[in-house]
Amino acid sequence: MRATETKLIDFLNKQQVQYSIPIYQRTYSWKREQCRQLWDDVMYAGRNKNITAHFIGPIVYIKESIYQVSTLSELLVIDGQQRLTTTMLILEALARRIGGGEVEGFSADMIRNSYLYNPYQKRERRYKMLLSKTDKESLKAVVDHREGEVDQSLHIRENFAWFVKMASNLTDDEVAALCRGLNKLTIVDISLERGNDTPQRIFESMNSTGLDLSQADLIRNYVLMDLEKEDQERLYDRHWRKMEEDFGQEGYEKHFDVFMRHYLTLQTKDIPTKRKVYKAFKAYADQKDVPDLVADIHMFAGYYCTMALDREPDKALAKAFHDIRQLKLDVAYPFLLRLYHSYKRGQLAGPAFVETVRMIESYIFRRAVCRLPSGGHNKIMLAVLKEYEARGLDAVKKHLLGVRDNYRFPNDKEFRREFVIHRYPDSKYWLYRIENDGRKEYIPESEYTVEHIMPRKLTDEWKVSLGRGHERIYGEYLSSPGNLTLTGYNREYSNRPFVHKRDIKGGFKQSPLKLNGSLGSTKGWNEAAIKRRARQLAKIAIEVWPFPY
Repeated sequence: MRATETKLIDFLNKQQVQYSIPIYQRTYSWKREQCRQLWDDVMYAGRNKNITAHFIGPIVYIKESIYQVSTLSELLVIDGQQRLTTTMLILEALARRIGGGEVEGFSADMIRNSYLYNPYQKRERRYKMLLSKTDKESLKAVVDHREGEVDQSLHIRENFAWFVKMASNLTDDEVAALCRGLNKLTIVDISLERGNDTPQRIFESMNSTGLDLSQADLIRNYVLMDLEKEDQERLYDRHWRKMEEDFGQEGYEKHFDVFMRHYLTLQTKDIPTKRKVYKAFKAYADQKDVPDLVADIHMFAGYYCTMALDREPDKALAKAFHDIRQLKLDVAYPFLLRLYHSYKRGQLAGPAFVETVRMIESYIFRRAVCRLPSGGHNKIMLAVLKEYEARGLDAVKKHLLGVRDNYRFPNDKEFRREFVIHRYPDSKYWLYRIENDGRKEYIPESEYTVEHIMPRKLTDEWKVSLGRGHERIYGEYLSSPGNLTLTGYNREYSNRPFVHKRDIKGGFKQSPLKLNGSLGSTKGWNEAAIKRRARQLAKIAIEVWPFPY
């Protein structure tokens, strides 16, 4: 390993080299926050004469030539992609701002021929930097001035547009400061030698805090980094890139770490902490055939996308998965992944799958209403998974009905009693479940908001309407089920009296919602009316979230 301190500009100005991002690296993922920080650092350094250098971290690469007959050297970047790519976006934005002029030794031609292109090379060798497949065409389009001709990756498109805007708003003096700041950016140039250095170990040590890379990024690198290039290409194209496409660019960043935790829980029957998913994966992957492992991850990732990203074609299953998401029941996914695998293999019928998902939903919601602790849900779901794999679906129901004390499945009597008196700070889930139960045409969640019939702010009219003890009634029943409903007229209702909410055009009398049926014939709103409606809703709730007798 060779390490030297150098200016980033000089690093990019190396002649006849191409910085290449290997396919096992994550895609370009910097967002506005990181871009703004680098921009502000560059501008600050450029404005401050006392600053001679601004260190932005190491760039680590492996020398490897992919061209059989060429003077061009390919440098595989294994750490520093985000900084290099972002700097190139700034340089292209600066070139467009300068136009035909020259500032602090920078001109548009000099920027492009020194830092963005290898001017004496052709085709892909012409580009000073090649990103991995997802982002490669996007960066090429930026430096070639043809952004509109390709379907650009999200972060390159958004970040470059922001840099162009920032550069175009600079005064001439500020452009000069930008140029001086770029000249002051300093890195540690770390060159590894294949065969003598261990890129994976160096890579892990440089990212050991987990601040820069996600757990899934580390896993992808671990799987692909040490393979021959042809094997990397084959596995990436056949499996990993397809997973990235299935999740989508934003979805991959948001969901893939979560999926890998569920996948490892399913396969190892142990729940890794969020920060130790990579460590758990290395232990699981040890001695496994890499192509088979990647294919298996790809298969289960497809199941997860179907369930978690609303892509299930079967309507009954899609509704069940939707409600699991609304309940934020992430702990169930290892079990659901196993069920979905059985379903796809024809070992589990669709109706039985739906019934089981609904049973899990009912178990969790009833426990929440009865204020039973949620801390053990992940262990319960793990136990259910083990029961299913060992003894089948009947054992799952038997297990849930057999747990006692704080892990019990609340029966109808307990659930009805607690439902009536429960306080619901987050009400949308259960209100929509009751409203949409049995409907073929779903009431869309975007159309309605939660309405407190007795409003959050008591006016004088409401105090009179509620009568003696209005403060007590307000404190006890504001967020109770009897006082909550859905409406599209929240603004019109405001804090107005109940009769106004009932009788105005579009009010409770004219509401198409089942939840509001009884409100149209209710004469007034007081403690008795709230308790009566709560009991009515509790009857329905027992049917919506049934006990598995």
